[in-house]
Amino acid sequence: MRISRIATATVASAALLALAGCASQSAEDGATADGPAALSDGTLVVATEGTYPPFSFHADGSGELTGYDVEVARAVGEKLGVEIEFQETQWDAIFAGLDAGRFETIANQVTINDEREAKYTFSAPYTVSPGVIVVPEDVTDIASFDDLDGKTTAQSLSSNWYALAEESGAKVEPVEGWAQSVELLAQGRVDATINDKLTYLDYVAQNPDAGLKIAAETPEQGEMAFVVTNDNAELAEAIDGALAELSEDGTLAELGEEFFGEDVSK
Repeated sequence: MRISRIATATVASAALLALAGCASQSAEDGATADGPAALSDGTLVVATEGTYPPFSFHADGSGELTGYDVEVARAVGEKLGVEIEFQETQWDAIFAGLDAGRFETIANQVTINDEREAKYTFSAPYTVSPGVIVVPEDVTDIASFDDLDGKTTAQSLSSNWYALAEESGAKVEPVEGWAQSVELLAQGRVDATINDKLTYLDYVAQNPDAGLKIAAETPEQGEMAFVVTNDNAELAEAIDGALAELSEDGTLAELGEEFFGEDVSK
């Protein structure tokens, strides 16, 4: 059967419209033909504190930015073929910066929880660890989360541990991070602080005479991951792929060994 030029043109027009529709949908999803729009300029902007050892800190206090989260982010960038640009941001302002588009993701031990999942999109976790109550070593009246009822804990107001402290009945003294929490504990101005176990273990390894101990652990393991805004979900998928490769080739295990003496990604 002979196909007329009009029919051919009609088919071609329909195909072009379909392709345009696909391109429009990809743009709406934050994707391009070559991957996430966030990576289109060859750079991934990552927020991190820079004052949160061993996850994000400056070597010798003022040297190169490093830490477990920082090196994981750099390794992800290598897998994605992009440069990582870090923006150091205080924890209490870090989600506001993400919302405002100052950076595309956060690498700073962001714990996955229901409240955050309702607002953001997470990558697969790259750190798994329980939370712990940290107290001075001579404290005997705090041995469980129930024992925090009526006690005062030091917490960052936007942290996952703040919510847990409140749920446990504690009065919360707001702080900017772990270093200030430990300082208040040493001064006797708070009774306890809740944080990630890995943070505590690294601190006592560096400060063996700190006079602190773990009073209790959460029964479940916390999972920490990269986080993006929901309109950038395509980026989270790309990071997932990079993390899978880093797990398979042993890079995540090696970074865990370097900073903690064990693989903390599983």
